[in-house]
Amino acid sequence: MTLSIRPATAADLPQIAQFIRDLADYEKLAHEVRFDEAKLGEKLFGPRPYAEVLIGEIDGQAQGFALFFHNFSTFEGRPGIYLEDLFVRPDARGSGLGKALLVHLAGLVVARDCARLEWSVLDWNAPAIGFYQSLGARLMDEWTVMRVDGDALTKLAASSASSPPAQGT
Repeated sequence: MTLSIRPATAADLPQIAQFIRDLADYEKLAHEVRFDEAKLGEKLFGPRPYAEVLIGEIDGQAQGFALFFHNFSTFEGRPGIYLEDLFVRPDARGSGLGKALLVHLAGLVVARDCARLEWSVLDWNAPAIGFYQSLGARLMDEWTVMRVDGDALTKLAASSASSPPAQGT
């Protein structure tokens, strides 16, 4: 068995889209998936990519992926990498591919002089939490994730006509 990790290309878009759907099924969040595949491709591989994707292969066949992007730590004064999605097909779990994806990503964090690698995990996902902790990750349970989206986001954005958003940001 040969494990390999490579950067995704636009040709991988259908596979990336399927991995996202498979992850959503696993996380019991399939009802939340609403991306348009063409728009996803534009945001990943267009003129201004917002995220990067690694494809994990076993014997040349895509079996998992990691989607990530840069964030910034003001306390560290350096960028970090946020891992948005990590997924390995169920029949490929236990092969070492998940660890290989994280090891590769950690290498990118170090090579890019980033301060840290962070991600979220659902609190009910005990197998994933145990796996991450076995690699040295620690729970950041003193932090609570906040989100504004949908109608609340639109309302917030429109709430102050006196301070319009800067153009091009």
